[in-house]
Amino acid sequence: MSENILTAKTIELGADFSSKEEAIRYVGAMLRDQGYVNDEYIGEMLEREEVTSTYMGNYVAIPHGTEAAKKDVLETGLAVVTVPDGVDFGGGNIVKLLIGIAGKGNEHLEILSQIAIVCSEEENIDTILNADSKEEILSLFNEVN
Repeated sequence: MSENILTAKTIELGADFSSKEEAIRYVGAMLRDQGYVNDEYIGEMLEREEVTSTYMGNYVAIPHGTEAAKKDVLETGLAVVTVPDGVDFGGGNIVKLLIGIAGKGNEHLEILSQIAIVCSEEENIDTILNADSKEEILSLFNEVN
């Protein structure tokens, strides 16, 4: 994975949210603050969640914008947030790992496949959720290359 797609600045350990909306806004703001997206993208992430849940199973959600949000992506990037106490994404789906995506063009497809590789192993999710440092998470995602 490219060095500038996921950085220590876009990883947050031990966050706490009272709602999925709050969690999605937080992840979106991380992407915005690092220059990956403009402010409108956050609204598109919330809209995507209304259309279809970004909950993937195994305590993982991958919030991202709608197809129309492509215009609001400035650069491809990821944000990873751990939520030890979990946040309810509806229907009893508890999320402890949020991976926000902003993909320029079709780059989101490659990123999704890399995330799928990492998250298909339950032990990798446990490693991320129990990470003591951002570097542990970075190295896990960088191993996918």
